Amino acid sequence: MPLTAWFWTAHLIATHSNGISAVQLANQIGVNDDTAWLLLHKFRAAMTDRERQPLRGVVEVDQAEIPFRSNDDPSVPDGGKIKIIGAVEIVDRNTGEPPRTDFNRLYRNTRPQRVRLALITDEGQESIHAFVRANIAAGSTLLTDGHSSYLGLDVGNAADRYVLDQRIVGNMAAHLVLFWVHRVFSLVKRWGTGTFHGFRARHVQSYLDEYVFRFNRRYWRRASFDRILGLAVAHAPHNYAAVVGRQPRPNRRNPPQRHVSRSRKTEGGMRQDGVKTASVPKTPEAPKPSRLLHIDRPGTPG
Repeated sequence: MPLTAWFWTAHLIATHSNGISAVQLANQIGVNDDTAWLLLHKFRAAMTDRERQPLRGVVEVDQAEIPFRSNDDPSVPDGGKIKIIGAVEIVDRNTGEPPRTDFNRLYRNTRPQRVRLALITDEGQESIHAFVRANIAAGSTLLTDGHSSYLGLDVGNAADRYVLDQRIVGNMAAHLVLFWVHRVFSLVKRWGTGTFHGFRARHVQSYLDEYVFRFNRRYWRRASFDRILGLAVAHAPHNYAAVVGRQPRPNRRNPPQRHVSRSRKTEGGMRQDGVKTASVPKTPEAPKPSRLLHIDRPGTPG
């Protein structure tokens, strides 16, 4: 595959506002669908920056369920629901600074800054606490609903605890209290249903990482293209077995031992595989005498 195909893939996946599917990418760079699918997943594996800074200030945190595509009917996303958790860092719309923590009012006139998304197996305290501590800096204000799994994050040492601002949603719509994190959930669902016609359950985390990468760099398209190239170069090799979660094939430098040896036909006869024979230089053949053709001409002695 030419190197230009890799650069075009990085450019399209980083700068396309609605994302790009494998079928669309295949038509753009002139490869088949399977190759385009593998290229996209290779770049998705490198989209998580290991040196990224955690969210700070006032952070909205909540859980949601998104549909995934079934194998029986791939055109309809009715395979089931997957639990995800999201965190959105909000700042003041005018100043760009984190708003002051206030337990008695809603945070109006704000905008989202950065976002984090992750797949969780359940809504237990262990899963939620692990996500918060891995993605949000200690001392930040967690704006959440009244879920009991968030309890305990506001206790402990001063260097490890958070400011917990829980709002009881009740019968009202959740987006009225946690506006930006539910806006992100809505956009993720619309993106998955529109661009991919439903996520695959096995690769949901890869799609979430791609969405986070493009959302956090939505104002810097050129910088996102440069950044994805840098992350891909620094990433370890990621082959098809790593994408689908299979064991890689054995090293070809250590082939399996054969019980019955094989032979192949060579110029010197049959030779057993694995046995190297010294090559004998060929002796140059003597030049063949040229055949002279005697032509009788009229008037010349025979």
